[in-house]
Amino acid sequence: MNVTSKGRYALQVMVDLAQQPPENYVSLKTISERQGISMKYLECIVGQLKKAQLLDAARGKEGGYRLNRSPEGYTVWEILACLEDNLAPVSCIREDGEVLCERAKVCITLPMWRELDELTNRYLSAVTLQDLLTGERWH
Repeated sequence: MNVTSKGRYALQVMVDLAQQPPENYVSLKTISERQGISMKYLECIVGQLKKAQLLDAARGKEGGYRLNRSPEGYTVWEILACLEDNLAPVSCIREDGEVLCERAKVCITLPMWRELDELTNRYLSAVTLQDLLTGERWH
């Protein structure tokens, strides 16, 4: 599994928004300045987060973005999955678990890769934005 900068930045954006009062919309400019991410890159990222219905958006002077549920309601898996092409540990396993390899029937290592994929998916599905905010899960 290789999480790209898009995935990492998406997590940063979501954590940033989770740290704000839930009723407030936050401008991209503010997020860009706080997180050190270019506006152009942020536009792409928040566009995908909004398309996945993870964010609400408002236009105008007081507009911007905000979470549309509490931090406990978001998993790292769902955030990464809307930005990453494939989170599987090897390229022959797709996000839905399908195996795309002509050698799958004779591949001795495939069961190990499948198990690693399942473990990773379960782990990332169990970590929430709230866990990232508090850090208590790792203390």
